[in-house]
Amino acid sequence: MKQEIASKLLRSGEISRRDFAAKTASSLLGVGLLGNSLTSKSFAAFEGSSKLKQAATAKNVIYLYMSGGQSHMDTWDVKEGVETAGPTKPIKTSADGVRISEYLPLTAKHMHHGTIINSLTSTQGAHEQGNYMMHTSYELRGTIRHPAMGAWLNVFQGGGNSTLPNFVFVGNDSRHPGAGFFPAAQAPLFVSNPENGLKNIKNSAPEDKFKARMKLADELDKDFRATFPHRNVKAYADMYDDAMAMMKSEDLKAFDLNEEATDVRAAYGREAFGQGCLLARRLVERGVRFVEVSLGGWDTHNANFVAVPERCETLDKGLSALLNDLHLRGMLQDTLVVLTTEFGRTPDINQNVGRDHYPKAFSAVMFGGGVKGGYVYGKTDKEGREVVEDKVKIMDFNASIAYALGLPLDQVIYSPSKRPFTIADKGQPITNLFA
Repeated sequence: MKQEIASKLLRSGEISRRDFAAKTASSLLGVGLLGNSLTSKSFAAFEGSSKLKQAATAKNVIYLYMSGGQSHMDTWDVKEGVETAGPTKPIKTSADGVRISEYLPLTAKHMHHGTIINSLTSTQGAHEQGNYMMHTSYELRGTIRHPAMGAWLNVFQGGGNSTLPNFVFVGNDSRHPGAGFFPAAQAPLFVSNPENGLKNIKNSAPEDKFKARMKLADELDKDFRATFPHRNVKAYADMYDDAMAMMKSEDLKAFDLNEEATDVRAAYGREAFGQGCLLARRLVERGVRFVEVSLGGWDTHNANFVAVPERCETLDKGLSALLNDLHLRGMLQDTLVVLTTEFGRTPDINQNVGRDHYPKAFSAVMFGGGVKGGYVYGKTDKEGREVVEDKVKIMDFNASIAYALGLPLDQVIYSPSKRPFTIADKGQPITNLFA
């Protein structure tokens, strides 16, 4: 019925499509799209935002976050013949001319599917601030929380599965910004341990008793909802409805890794990260649009050349198995696999044989989802200190992810506090990354 009314209004010209979108966003999200009634000053705030948009090359994103600050010098941007290289050596990969760390031999076999970005740079050299900017494109403020990419995807495009959450986070990092200023319904479902799946999701009460309880709860809440017609109240009511739908979903089995063959699970590595990558594949296969999997332990101020090989062994198994699995299932072309971190590590090796925080230059990698295969974008100098070619800001990196998904980079949305924001601030997508 609502769709029929909306369609008639649009056909009759009583409201413009932009006005209709603004009213819809205001009523459903508690936020507003930038409309013509706003001042020129409001428009000017984001006049530098990219107007580039393409037909989406990626339907889904699997976002692998290396928490703690991954050393670019010992993974994706390995140097030779200089003191800053340390003992780490580069190896050849499946892509001509592309070399990566000896600690990633399994991933090296898949580099013909991927693009390495060796020219990332950030202004944030502390963990919380760097993590926040990488996830949101904005600096951490005490007055507002900005949405992560998965929440923006939810708002602009919605989900691919009507009963499963569209945004899932696998890991234990409590610093994730989640839905930011969007309603709670846009927040990720947090799964701390992929081995455990979703606990207490099934209803143990008889169906008739459960329905009676929910009806009673609805009756008791009715007056409260009428008295306080606030967006957060509605958001919580909607979350209950979504939870009810998920409890009855046949696709809940996606969270049960025991359905996978023993050899498949072993290929991913039995650590939480590897099993999280397997869970991500199972979820994306069932229409979940954005899954993030976190791997910590990269804060290598001490014993960098002991810790990094250990972390890389876990990463190498999980990432290579994921890429192989997606490729064999015909899913890699529609799934953008992103690997990134909050900043790099110093080229100089400290007195504890470690590397310290280094936001000036670091690396990220993308696979599938329309990016070029066997490609390296950007360059640091021979010691890994400075970006000397094609500098990429965090906002540009995130704009590139949004570009792959076909999201509108120049669409301004107002937060409930009436402040304007776009998905990647003024970031410009790096179109050269795409085939």
